[in-house]
Amino acid sequence: MDAKKYNNIKLAVGIGKAVFSFVLILLFVWLGYSLRLENYLSSYFDSKYLLFLAFILVTGVVASILFAPVNYYTGFYLEHKYNLSNQTFGKWVWENFKGMLVSLVIGVPIMLIFYFILDRFGEMWWLPFAIVMFLISVILSQIFPILIMPIFYKITPIDNSELKEKIESLAKKAGLKVENVYKFNMSKNTKKANAAFTGLGKTKRIILGDTLTENFSVEEIVTVIAHELGHYKKKHIVKNILIGTITSFLTLYLIALLYNISLGWFGFTSITEIAALPLLALWSMLIGVITTPLGNILSRKFEYEADEYAIKETGIPEVFISTLKKLTDQNLGDKEPHPFVEWFFYSHPSIKNRVAAIKKLAENLNNRTSQSSDEIEFGKV
Repeated sequence: MDAKKYNNIKLAVGIGKAVFSFVLILLFVWLGYSLRLENYLSSYFDSKYLLFLAFILVTGVVASILFAPVNYYTGFYLEHKYNLSNQTFGKWVWENFKGMLVSLVIGVPIMLIFYFILDRFGEMWWLPFAIVMFLISVILSQIFPILIMPIFYKITPIDNSELKEKIESLAKKAGLKVENVYKFNMSKNTKKANAAFTGLGKTKRIILGDTLTENFSVEEIVTVIAHELGHYKKKHIVKNILIGTITSFLTLYLIALLYNISLGWFGFTSITEIAALPLLALWSMLIGVITTPLGNILSRKFEYEADEYAIKETGIPEVFISTLKKLTDQNLGDKEPHPFVEWFFYSHPSIKNRVAAIKKLAENLNNRTSQSSDEIEFGKV
């Protein structure tokens, strides 16, 4: 009951926040406040790039203040109410502050590159910007486990030799060379448990939350890692990069097209007018309503495929099922969300559907094994 209520509250708040954001941005442009802000700031900045950054900074600060109560409610109050957080208020503020700094370090150069491309390439801005964003995403994927994640967590090699050997054996079967298996102090923030496969190229790493290593058996953790390795073996990472790149190019093209069309609706004449730029966010949000469920459909398909790989490699479906149920309980996941909610919002299948799929797969594998044994026996006779 708590899990259902917790997830419904987060969903309702998330939808409300998105709708409110859209309406707020629309009114900001439609009522002329965007143009007024640009005119006001232009008296302080001669450089259009500094003016652009100042515009982004002011709107960002105002948005942060407006949404601060909602972020506190979902990020701190709700997590403590349902006994999921280990953070004090001070630590919660500090973690969010670090996140903001990292976002600025990464985001400011991207924003400047965007405006330069917009100014330089005109209506074709979407193409070079899509290329740049692809290159940036590859770089970020490579540096994330070695430069970004350590800012938030202490990462150390796991000290369980049995677990390490089993994971390395699984990785070898999947064709992945693993230099080491790591854990991070996830418990400093939350009671939730998780594991992930991060990085690209030489920075590929398997990382486990200490909430996983301390509360789950070696056999249980092995099934989780087998699932993550399934994503690698099934080339989901490469497929996601390829599909994400195509989607990114197409999305940016549509945003650029719709942005050009809508400029006149609000009295703008140039795509480089800073006051008009919030329209990009509006079109991005509207397109996201279509791309989000489509992306989640593909993501759930990949999750089922990774589950299948885990079952075939470990041969212990009952352990995998119990582990998934245990993780769902620990993370307070909704075991049976409304079908539409799962279809639209869930990147992973619900535990109910995952368990049903695993049981069906295990049954099919057992039937095939039995048939093979019968054929062998018949051959001997």
